[in-house]
Amino acid sequence: MIIIGEKINGAIPSTGKAIAEKDVGFIRNLAIKQTEAGADYIDVCASVDDEIELETMKWLIDIVQDATEVPIAVDSPNVYTCIESMKFCNKPGLFNSISMEGDKADEAFKVIAKTEWGCVALLNSDAGIPKTSSDRLAVFSDLMKKCQEYEIDPSRMHIDPLIEMLCTSEDGIDTVTEVIREIKRQYPTIHVTGAISNSSFNLPARRIVNQAFAVLAMNAGMDSFILDPLSKDLMGMLFATEAMLGQDMYCMEYIGAFRRDIFVK
Repeated sequence: MIIIGEKINGAIPSTGKAIAEKDVGFIRNLAIKQTEAGADYIDVCASVDDEIELETMKWLIDIVQDATEVPIAVDSPNVYTCIESMKFCNKPGLFNSISMEGDKADEAFKVIAKTEWGCVALLNSDAGIPKTSSDRLAVFSDLMKKCQEYEIDPSRMHIDPLIEMLCTSEDGIDTVTEVIREIKRQYPTIHVTGAISNSSFNLPARRIVNQAFAVLAMNAGMDSFILDPLSKDLMGMLFATEAMLGQDMYCMEYIGAFRRDIFVK
């Protein structure tokens, strides 16, 4: 189970306010708290105007690296911002993200190919967001050919199957789970990731939906999560589900997380 802490993102109002006010203490505290909660990566996303995005990313990354040794996920819809932000990181992390739109994959892969960086990849293309599982898997096939071309091992990839809002879905999460299962069948060492909270947009009691999605997605093979690691009930559900799926021998990870107060007792 890989946890990517999502809290340092300018799209979150409180974080956006801290970025605008250059509140170092607020950002530093988020980095420390997410580390203590068990994050494997700290996602850093400025979500500011293009003109100041790169300098803001450097400011954020410097604060995070001063606060924790957990590697960083450089996060921007602009592939070139991610590429430049890699230079500010003192160790390999996650490139978040690419897709099969335009030349995004090529531009990213030629930079990370000979490194130890991992990469998040969304299953959309120039045709937009595929609606069916077969269309998403077709994009996945093209993506993996690209990985082969650049000699990027599947274990370095974190595939986002495109988690959509439950309230607008016609088949619940059947499309997503079908895609997850087939990806893991084809490439057992690959990671499947995504923002869990996408499933609960526009619904009441979102935390309940997030937990339900997490359980079903993990059962299908999802093993990498972009989420709020400070949500103790969600973290507890993840550790319990991992144990129930036989992925936590003798429940040692569950017990350890309980003792570290990572989830609600």
